[in-house]
Amino acid sequence: MKLNQLLWASALISVSFACSDSGEEKPLGKYDNGILIMNEGNFGTNDGEVYHLNQNTEELLPNIFEAENLRPFAGLLEDIVLEADRLYLVANTGKVEIVNPADFKSLGAVSAELDQPRSLAVNGSKLFISDYGPYNASYATPDSYVAVVNGLDGGVVSKKIEVSNKPEDLFSHGNFIIVAGSEENKIEIIDATQEVVVSTIDLEASPKQFYAVGNVLWIYAVATDEVIFYTVNLSSLTLGNTYTVPVANATSRIAFDGDDEMYVLTSSGWPDYNDAVVNIDIEGSSATFTELMTGSGFYGIGYDHNLDQVYVSNSNGFQGNGTVTVLSETGSVVRTFEVGRGPSGFLIY
Repeated sequence: MKLNQLLWASALISVSFACSDSGEEKPLGKYDNGILIMNEGNFGTNDGEVYHLNQNTEELLPNIFEAENLRPFAGLLEDIVLEADRLYLVANTGKVEIVNPADFKSLGAVSAELDQPRSLAVNGSKLFISDYGPYNASYATPDSYVAVVNGLDGGVVSKKIEVSNKPEDLFSHGNFIIVAGSEENKIEIIDATQEVVVSTIDLEASPKQFYAVGNVLWIYAVATDEVIFYTVNLSSLTLGNTYTVPVANATSRIAFDGDDEMYVLTSSGWPDYNDAVVNIDIEGSSATFTELMTGSGFYGIGYDHNLDQVYVSNSNGFQGNGTVTVLSETGSVVRTFEVGRGPSGFLIY
């Protein structure tokens, strides 16, 4: 599972007022800056939730969706996406909740005709939602799709676009939606107007996350004994450079610092769960990596551009609440604190 994350979207906010559409300044809302911590929740109890952290005061507010909407989130939280002045909370238990970023009040939802949604992108007035689709008798997902919803505040699914198995991250550019097809090592490009796949790019590893810098889209992909970073020229939608890094057992969790440095999680898996936080630095045509921290139970990662700190979450085996450890860029521990069940990602403003 992700999170983009979220591969998560990030924004820098250095003033205490935001501009409205009219150009007038208005005070920022309660949750308009700081860090949102995505707690996935426990399978079966579906108790995913979001915490809010003020990095300066270290004030931590728990369960802010429930606090602001007077009802539990009631799902397994897979991703949080900030687009079109809205926060989209994607639950892989079959729904998307849409909230106002300032106060976390509900704006709408997509709660029908989804199976196992993974992430979301906005194109014009449409939502595009990657979805594994239902499991078959062999627990495979041969009917994966990208769902289309007409309306930024949710509604019904108007179409399901067939894509390769297990689509993960999505990226919207111009009139296109770019899809990370993780199981079949494909990048699929959807025409957002026609709502059909118009081209496919085959990769040598499983694509997990996208990150855009200027006119270049980075693709983070993993294989058993290495990670591969591809670049895509957004003008032509063609592959550019490829960087292969001999980092074994990489997970889908990654954080970008915005300056050709990445932080990824690795895990040997069951039964040992030898996990690590690895820094990857790409300069020119070469890539180097450094192991910053080792342990077990690492589950999510994020990067705070304001303070140049790395946030690493630990699920603690889903035995009670998880924890978050804040690291300096060199790997020294700044602090540790408790969060919710299964913390898996961060959205850092």
